[in-house]
Amino acid sequence: MSYNLLKGKRGIIFGALDENSIAWKIAERVHEEGGTFVLTNAPIAMRMGKIKELAEKTGSEIIPADATNLEDIQNLIEKSMEILGGKIDFVLHSIGMSVNVRKGRHYTDLKYDWMTKGWDVSAVSFHKVMQTLYKTDAMNEWGSIVALTYMAAQRTFPDYNDMADNKAYLESIARSFGYFFGKEKKVRVNTISQSPTPTTAGQGVKGFGGFISYAEKMSPLGNATALDCANYTVSLFSDLTKRVTMQNLYNDGGFSNTGVSQEVIERFTEE
Repeated sequence: MSYNLLKGKRGIIFGALDENSIAWKIAERVHEEGGTFVLTNAPIAMRMGKIKELAEKTGSEIIPADATNLEDIQNLIEKSMEILGGKIDFVLHSIGMSVNVRKGRHYTDLKYDWMTKGWDVSAVSFHKVMQTLYKTDAMNEWGSIVALTYMAAQRTFPDYNDMADNKAYLESIARSFGYFFGKEKKVRVNTISQSPTPTTAGQGVKGFGGFISYAEKMSPLGNATALDCANYTVSLFSDLTKRVTMQNLYNDGGFSNTGVSQEVIERFTEE
């Protein structure tokens, strides 16, 4: 069901790879709600994914960009404003990568150059995007910027590895930049802490199936789906949340505030 919540709004969506991406679902929902946008991803990711299908489905153009490269970001923002016909109203940052996770390195034995690469892609890129938007005055007043995160930023999940550190830094950047973007430009910056979701990237984490089933048993409402995240993101891009900023917002079925569930107790008291 569409409510035209984003009619007339323009944006940039980072990170849609294929139909398993949360960013893909968000793009679909934004389109349904009347928003127009440019899709972007790193050139290597675009070769691996199906972003052209999404562009055709949503009537969007694609601008390849490495979110760690300031020249690419500047070009992306300038071209997006040309294509969309004005300043930006919303931005989605849905980017995360850990070479250490991908290569199976344990947290106590990280390769630091890999860690630096993951840190740059997963967190520092968010600062680079916002700094460029800020300096070029590319955002409309009451615009909204959202990044996707995970609760490993607050709690330890052993196999989430250095991605947990990346997400903690991402959330800190959202708060810190959110202050200045709000004060000077009336732009909101928030993160959504999503339930474990079977995305292409998520499934690369060791024991991910266990993450999902445990969270499902721990969450009073069950795990939030990619579509749930898309709907929540639409609400944050809309004018209904004009004064929500600098928040880390949990979309996790109640997992983050549940100490233990009856299902988990029963699982460990079985005879």
